[in-house]
Order: sequence, then C-alpha cells, then structure tokens
Amino acid sequence: MENMDKRSAWDRFYTESSSTTSSFKNFEWFFGFDSVRDFLMPLLRSSSHPDSPVQVLDMGCGTSALGPSIYRHSPVSVHVTCADISPVAVQLMQEKTRLEAVRPSNPSSRLQFVELDCTQLDRRYSPNSLDLIVDKGTTDALLRSKEGKGKAVLVLQQCFRALQGSGSLLQFSDEDPDARLLWLESAALHHDVGVQEVGQLRGVCYFCYQVTPRTPAKC
Repeated sequence: MENMDKRSAWDRFYTESSSTTSSFKNFEWFFGFDSVRDFLMPLLRSSSHPDSPVQVLDMGCGTSALGPSIYRHSPVSVHVTCADISPVAVQLMQEKTRLEAVRPSNPSSRLQFVELDCTQLDRRYSPNSLDLIVDKGTTDALLRSKEGKGKAVLVLQQCFRALQGSGSLLQFSDEDPDARLLWLESAALHHDVGVQEVGQLRGVCYFCYQVTPRTPAKC
C-alpha cells in the first residue's frame, strides 16, 4: 500500500474493504486486543488519579476493535477515544457500534469515534490530558511512507504534549528494536523508552515500545 500518510489512501482502502463483504468485519493491523491485553490493562489500573476516568486515545484506529475492547473489558472507568484520519473508517465504526452496542465492564466508561489528524492532536487535547495513547501500526505506516517520516516525528511531539506526567505511549510495531529504539530515543528527549516482545504471528515478530515522561529528578 502506497501513500500511507495520506487521507485519500485510507479512505480508498476502507471503502474498498467494506464493499467486498456483505457484513462489516473489523480489520486488525498486526493483531487484535487479545494479543496485547496484558500490556494495556495494567496501565489502566495504575492511573495516578483513581477517582477520575482514565483518558485513552486509540490513535489511528481504523476499523480495529482494539479501542472498543478496552472499553468493554476495563474494570476501571475509561473514556476511550478512537481517532482516525479517515472519515470513512470513523463512519464505519460509528455505524457498527450503533447496530451492535458495546457494553462496558464499568458503567461510567465512555466510547467515541472521531475524525482526527494525529499530527494535530493539539486541536482536540490540551496539555497533560491523556493517560494512555495506543499506536498500533500508525507510526509504522508513516515511517514507511515517502513523505511520512517528518509526520511521524510530529505525531510523537503531539503525543508528548498531550500525555500526563504519569501517562504512557504504547507503540505496537514489527520494526526491530535496533532501529525503532534508536529513532525513539533520538526523538523522545526527556522520556524513558522501553521495549517488550509481543510475540510472533504468521512468522513476524512484534514488539511493544513504551514511552513515558521522565520525572524531573531524572531529567
């Protein structure tokens, strides 16, 4: 797939994907929620403000069931925003949840789908407003596009601005740590970067890169 940093490419992809089947099916890049559940759920429980909903952004959600699954399975109150640059993907997910309501484990949880260019998170989010940002393949798509590398750095900067001091950015990727860690560490000054192996699927090894703001004492 070419031009993965362009809205038009994703509109075309989701339009064609939805027209080839008689009933809607979620499309999962890499893998689904069950493969990364153990990476996500502990971060929801460790929020620094337990009396308030955990603010979660599924960035570049497409038509994945990841965000709705977080909403469904989280025992703590979460406000999950599934955001994508493609209005086609957003409309498909809005229609999906309208026809098949997702019921949360916590009755105060909320779920929404919005059209959003993730290089412009500041148009929606104030500084220090998000607890968890999930990036499943979005940065990979940008880094593998001819004109996307600069946008990938801008997305990182936008994430760091929106994250709370105790928050985390999780990038799920098939890029080898030798390359991704070097890129993240050079772009994520004043942040700690870690990596864990998610596992292999269809012969491809996937990784979880976690980026967290460094405490002032460690800067």
